[in-house]
Amino acid sequence: MKCIVGLGNPGKKYDRTRHNAGFMVLDEWAERNNWSFSQKKFNGLYTMERMDGEKVVLLKPQTYMNLSGESLRPLMDYYDLDVEDILVVYDDLDLPPGKIRLRKKGGHGGHNGIRSIIDHLGTKEFKRLRVGVGRPEGSKTVIDHVLGTFTKEEVPHVEDSIDYAVKACEAWVGQTFDEVMNTYNMK
Repeated sequence: MKCIVGLGNPGKKYDRTRHNAGFMVLDEWAERNNWSFSQKKFNGLYTMERMDGEKVVLLKPQTYMNLSGESLRPLMDYYDLDVEDILVVYDDLDLPPGKIRLRKKGGHGGHNGIRSIIDHLGTKEFKRLRVGVGRPEGSKTVIDHVLGTFTKEEVPHVEDSIDYAVKACEAWVGQTFDEVMNTYNMK
């Protein structure tokens, strides 16, 4: 079984904001496959599906970003998932809109959702898919930037990166993570 966790904040107020890039990737993947996040448990919305003979869980924590680990840990415990079966999808300030990066491990880089997951899993060694949202320009604060929506100019780039991220997630269901990184880190 594989678990893909998209990070974001629940509620209409945060819909389509930069900080919800993880939710946007999972929502797009679910929409393409006619899946719905109909199950509510583990402080999150999730769906369990089959793809290429593999069970796949898509999880959107509803704890707000800073407490994302409080949703993931109970789901992992309930389904007896190992850390190597987890992929976390989230926004990244250090990548411009339109870019994604996959990594096997790393620190939190100031991202509170990742910090929470590290705290609850007790390790930094879990797979990540970072979706670029760029850095704030001018005097705009980081908080205002990540809680803001994408500009009209950014939208086509973001749509491309979401499409590419969905393809990378789908590829991970049937390939090794090294193979997925070799293919999808090239963009």
